[in-house]
Amino acid sequence: MQFYLNCSIIEKLSNKGYKNMEISTSTWMMIAFVAGTALSIWKMYPFLVNRTLEDDDTGEDAHEYLVAHMCQVLKECKETPQVKELHQKMVEHEAFEKERFWRFNLNKLNQLLNLHYAKYPHLNSIEDIHKEIKNN
Repeated sequence: MQFYLNCSIIEKLSNKGYKNMEISTSTWMMIAFVAGTALSIWKMYPFLVNRTLEDDDTGEDAHEYLVAHMCQVLKECKETPQVKELHQKMVEHEAFEKERFWRFNLNKLNQLLNLHYAKYPHLNSIEDIHKEIKNN
């Protein structure tokens, strides 16, 4: 009796087209792609940076520190230095955080100066910044 019921269910399903149900190749490829992507994201998640690093020199606080440090170095200078001299004096200054800003180079200083010039349009050179600092 039990066997007869199971056979009748299979016959009913086969008559409705469920017996030859096949998945196309593109569907298998899509399933494999989604599974592979999910597995890759799961495995790579611990390596993604989701917090600020100790030596991060790209944030707003680092920018403000470098501008303040540049102003402090320019205030101590008697004459207006060139870009290379300013970089050297900033790096050699005792208040400079060498562990945090170990990537600070001439290119970073030029970017810092360009952002400073954009923020204060009346300043066009290191000499203008130096004069303003000395007057204040």
